[in-house]
Amino acid sequence: MIKTTLIATAVLVGFSLSNCSPNEQKKQDKPTTAKEACSSPMSAADSAKAMSTQIEIKGEVEHPLVLTVDSLKQMKVVDITDLKVVCQNGMAPKLGKSGKGVLLKDLLDKAKIIQKGHKDRNFYIVARATDNYMATFSWAELFNSNTGDSTFVMFEENGQPIKNTGNFVLNCTSDIKTGIRHVRWLKSIEVYRVN
Repeated sequence: MIKTTLIATAVLVGFSLSNCSPNEQKKQDKPTTAKEACSSPMSAADSAKAMSTQIEIKGEVEHPLVLTVDSLKQMKVVDITDLKVVCQNGMAPKLGKSGKGVLLKDLLDKAKIIQKGHKDRNFYIVARATDNYMATFSWAELFNSNTGDSTFVMFEENGQPIKNTGNFVLNCTSDIKTGIRHVRWLKSIEVYRVN
């Protein structure tokens, strides 16, 4: 019975491969570049539509904020060196970059998360892009681990304002695969209480 199942599986696999068109087979054989492996290509027109000129900090905060690049420049700006983006598949299309930004936890401190007491720490934070891509953090990650000292809202890369991927990019430099929580076209930081 096991032998029959193995033969049937081999026949099905062979049949499905033979049904691929030559173009589909070429697509499968074509090596993927590092840039293609991390993200879907976006046209200049679509990138312009996704542009955000401000970031909202909202949700469970006492002082909702709307911040611009100029607002961030007035805060405690951090120089970030040796930036890299490593995708889920391990490829690294961006290496050795530098940037400027503000710690995410500093922005949250400015907005002041609504806590009902010292032990009220069950929050999660969503960094959302204009295309609805999201990265999440827990309160404990940002305020009780090294992640809080390595998660930035960036407005400058390699000495230049960020333009092609929105005015703001969120990056967590301590992640092993940094691309997963690398949020381009950042538009909001949202604080939610875990119920």
